[in-house]
Amino acid sequence: MRSSIGLVAVLLVALTTGLVSAQSGPASDHTERKIVSRVAPTYPELARKMHIRGVVRVEAMVRPNGSVRSTRVLGGNPVLVDAAVDAVSKWKFEPAASETTEVVQLAFEGQ
Repeated sequence: MRSSIGLVAVLLVALTTGLVSAQSGPASDHTERKIVSRVAPTYPELARKMHIRGVVRVEAMVRPNGSVRSTRVLGGNPVLVDAAVDAVSKWKFEPAASETTEVVQLAFEGQ
């Protein structure tokens, strides 16, 4: 009985240590690189007609040279999402030593 409790305790410590080290990734997962050139999103005609406003959050994977490799929508009105993704994919960031992940917000006000 005691040996099985000791074995369970050792396994829990090993698992906990493994989980902690697996969760701590590189320190540069999210840096805030400056935006060198920004393309403004085109306000969708449907959003204009329906008076839709809001904020769209987009995660951009940025290559070391500053160009956007890929995007992922984190939140926002579906009517505004395509315009936001299209704009962010054309942005240029300052160069860096490695690829980074940037989270940006685009505000769509009634236009």
